[in-house]
Amino acid sequence: MAETKGPNPAGAFIWYELMTSDANAAARFYGDVVGWTIAGQPDPKADMDYRMIGRDDGGQAGGMLQLSPAMQEHGACPIWLPYFHVADVDAAIAAMAADGANLVMPAVDHEVGRFAMLSDPQGVAFYLMKPKPPAGMENMASDVFAPNTAQHVAWNELASPDLAGAKAFYGKHFGFTFDNVMPMGPMGDYCFIDHHGMQLGAIMQRHDESAPAQWLLYFRVPNVTSAKAAIETGGGTVTSGPHEVPGGDHVVMAIDPQGARFGVVGALA
Repeated sequence: MAETKGPNPAGAFIWYELMTSDANAAARFYGDVVGWTIAGQPDPKADMDYRMIGRDDGGQAGGMLQLSPAMQEHGACPIWLPYFHVADVDAAIAAMAADGANLVMPAVDHEVGRFAMLSDPQGVAFYLMKPKPPAGMENMASDVFAPNTAQHVAWNELASPDLAGAKAFYGKHFGFTFDNVMPMGPMGDYCFIDHHGMQLGAIMQRHDESAPAQWLLYFRVPNVTSAKAAIETGGGTVTSGPHEVPGGDHVVMAIDPQGARFGVVGALA
């Protein structure tokens, strides 16, 4: 994982993963839309098709997992998922389960750390992870979330079926506070996520019940007009935007050709 100075606090977004039904096609699509470098073919020596998402600065934006036929038969579908840092994965699972979360994938150990997949009480999937930094880098932190830097996730947004329940759950278990709220009229409140001096994104009430309950990740791009064109040319579907957001940026929300939802944020041409 890409690293910066200072250890991550519990509840920080430390990694992002795209689960996809066609990793080769997704590598081309996101390369064109965001500018990432992702291997166009799987490593023939690896026992699993997992590819790092490379940034122009030499760091990594996350990883991409090719869903196997068995995974898809058991209900796995294309989706972007966040990883949250925790000090103790097993203790966090127990505490969250007691508050209504469900264990989707039991905890496993890997050379990069211990992790598990859960869904919150409203059915939103995410990973928990206690990373295992390389020797000599114990005090370094992930930089996959960086609000103002291109090719990083710049915003984490959740449209929850239960706004109050989601705020209570993430507040208790990840230390999120919601110190600033933007009223959106009939749409309700847009509750900004504050965490150890950083604004990570926001949680709001889901109003479209046909939309999946999941975290929506916004990737910063230099130009949302060009990104929108690349999405459409590459076979993706723009569902909203571009429209201006507080601060002067513009956002576009979209679905990639395999069905994973995401957003881009940046300047308007």
